[in-house]
Amino acid sequence: MAKVIEKFFIASIFMWAIPIAILYAFNHNLFPGASDMSPYSLTLISGFLAVISVNIVIAFYIYLAMKEPSDKHEPDPKFVSEAKASVKHLVPDQTHESSSTSKKDE
Repeated sequence: MAKVIEKFFIASIFMWAIPIAILYAFNHNLFPGASDMSPYSLTLISGFLAVISVNIVIAFYIYLAMKEPSDKHEPDPKFVSEAKASVKHLVPDQTHESSSTSKKDE
């Protein structure tokens, strides 16, 4: 569980830090050729690259989540048995309610 939280925390930091770094770099002419652009183009390109960088981080996080082995995650047997019992308990009540509702509609 600690690894999952660690991956989430790192991805969250990257989703915040990378776009800020891109915007800072464009606004302070750290990229070659950025000083030759108009302010409108500079804002448009830096914003577009910042959004793309967030999407790349999200895609990478999803990839890491999908790559994680699924056999490690076993549901709690007590919870599963209680959930099945509660569903079985609710099923007869729901059929009774639906038949009384259909009689009211007529």
